[in-house]
Amino acid sequence: MIKIKNILSLIFISIALILGIYFFLRLEFPVGIDAYFNRAYYQQFGPLAISVELLIAGIYLFINHAEVNFTLALYGFTALLDPLFNALGFFDNNMPMVATLIFVGCGLIAIWIAFTNAFHTKRISTLRAVGSFILGSAIEIFFN
Repeated sequence: MIKIKNILSLIFISIALILGIYFFLRLEFPVGIDAYFNRAYYQQFGPLAISVELLIAGIYLFINHAEVNFTLALYGFTALLDPLFNALGFFDNNMPMVATLIFVGCGLIAIWIAFTNAFHTKRISTLRAVGSFILGSAIEIFFN
């Protein structure tokens, strides 16, 4: 059980680092001050924020942190709400399809781990589950 948890956490960390570096290298920093007040400027940080969430969730899973299930649920909701909001027409997804599919796959695994308490960590309460959904929604709305 410990091996599977460590392997899965290292996979999460690796994916987060690879995609995080990719999204960081795609960031465009404007020259004029007006561009910093443009919606498109902040929208480019959305995929990077999801990568950072996955990185933190992977690290918490590896070190068996007490808040790992909350962090996994937060990442899972954020990763799953991004393509859902795109499909419903609320926002345009500026993430490549391959990255979206990878994040959705990791998000489904993260949600499953968080709500089944698969690695016998601190169980997530209903209040914290709802909080992770609300916070994940807020992150998506902010970056889109």
